[in-house]
Amino acid sequence: MAPTALLSVSEKQGLVPLAQALHHTHGFRLLSSGGTAAALEAAGLPVTRVAEHTGAPEILGGRVKTLHPRIHGGILAKRQDPSHQADLVAQGIEAIDVVVVNLYPFRETVADPAVSWEMAIENIDIGGPAMVRAAAKNHTDVAVLTSPDQYDSFLAALAAGAVDGAYRAQLALEAFRHTASYDTAISAWMGERLAASPSDRSELEDTTSGAVFKLALPLRQSLRYGENPHQSAQWFSAPGAGWGGAEQLQGKELSYNNLIDLEAALATVREFGYGDALSGAPGAERPAAVVVKHTNPCGVATGASTAEALERALEADRVSAFGGIVALNTPVDGAAAAHLASLFLECVVAPSFSQEARQRLAAKGNLRLLELSPAAIGRAADQQLRSVLGGVLVQQPDDRPVDERLWQVVSRRAPTAEEFDDLRFAWRLVRHVRSNAIAVARANRSLGIGAGQMNRVGSARLALEAAGGAAQGAVLASDGFFPFDDTVRLAAEHGIAAVIQPGGSVRDGDSIAACDELGLAMVTTGRRHFLH
Repeated sequence: MAPTALLSVSEKQGLVPLAQALHHTHGFRLLSSGGTAAALEAAGLPVTRVAEHTGAPEILGGRVKTLHPRIHGGILAKRQDPSHQADLVAQGIEAIDVVVVNLYPFRETVADPAVSWEMAIENIDIGGPAMVRAAAKNHTDVAVLTSPDQYDSFLAALAAGAVDGAYRAQLALEAFRHTASYDTAISAWMGERLAASPSDRSELEDTTSGAVFKLALPLRQSLRYGENPHQSAQWFSAPGAGWGGAEQLQGKELSYNNLIDLEAALATVREFGYGDALSGAPGAERPAAVVVKHTNPCGVATGASTAEALERALEADRVSAFGGIVALNTPVDGAAAAHLASLFLECVVAPSFSQEARQRLAAKGNLRLLELSPAAIGRAADQQLRSVLGGVLVQQPDDRPVDERLWQVVSRRAPTAEEFDDLRFAWRLVRHVRSNAIAVARANRSLGIGAGQMNRVGSARLALEAAGGAAQGAVLASDGFFPFDDTVRLAAEHGIAAVIQPGGSVRDGDSIAACDELGLAMVTTGRRHFLH
């Protein structure tokens, strides 16, 4: 009897060539249903429809078509088990040797934020995962294909007589990963939808003691190496969401360090709006540019145009900008591209690039240009993950908007309107600098940044020395409170006019008194922003 291949796929890419090879070259009988059967018939291939094979019509609008003993018995029967073979004969069931199934496009359906609950539920596949799992369980006798990427290698192995137990076991592993990823996508979407409902929120929060964190993301790319050449690395990403939705327009492949730095740059520039925030509507944010080096911003500025913001950010620390990562919150035009072309950079990310900008930057062939839409950002999960030995930490991102209702002027002298504007800018910047973090700024531009020191006054010294004479009349922001008054006194020595910090130290009074003594204004925010 001819071997049988069951084909039932949502993704039709490569389907017809696979079926033609199975039937014409290797003599398989083709068993199929629904749209897959129609596609094969349109290609002139002889197909036995599942309803004809089972003697049972599709029912419930297609919800039930392959859930039948003649399907699952044919897949699950062990060829070397006499009792299984006896059951097949008694029930008139034919064995199925190859199962080609990929699932309803659930991820693609729920990628639309406006998708209805009903539409999403109807795109949850039932029969497909059941067939995949059955074939994977019985992989000693059945080959299961779950992706068009597997078709060519399977046909090559079939032609070479190499569809052996080891190969079928590998296909089974990929099949179980496929269904696990699918179920995780469903549970994640459903959890997010239910958690967004105020009536369900408290119940969900009360169940955390028994929670199990699940994450299944497809492989986007094997990276050349990790942080260092001796470390292997891979990039897994949800398609169309976050960086998985970025389009690389030119340049070398992204590296592990590129992606880490891009994440830091994007988080910082989003403080000033991104893409659709710059529509010209009242209250819209200004164009902003961020230059990042080793996850820390080294130049941040806003401007009247993208080009002006970029020029100011680069000039804030052009030495450190060399070999850096740039993020912009507005489309890149020709004028901005001219500034980008003036310096060696690794990557640039923006909502879009004009044709003129792309032509100007094409000469820098290694420069990676990435278009990342606001919609792709919006589709990313609202979670931050970090691995620890044997586990993972999950937290809400520190991306809540600044709430000035919590701010208090604690010094005798209040900041001037100009100083207050600078304090707002510095506070939005310092939350994206590694702790201990100090930022010196004026006129919506960074002047000096001190990051990651073991004591706060050390970070302040670095930031103030980088600012140099420009610190006169500037402001200073600290991501955490001042345990002593030494940072305030150092700031005053360099001419700082106003300081912003979270407050909350048992010695807040010492720093406030130092401000009053030295004529500085101080604002406390009531919220710290440690970044580790």
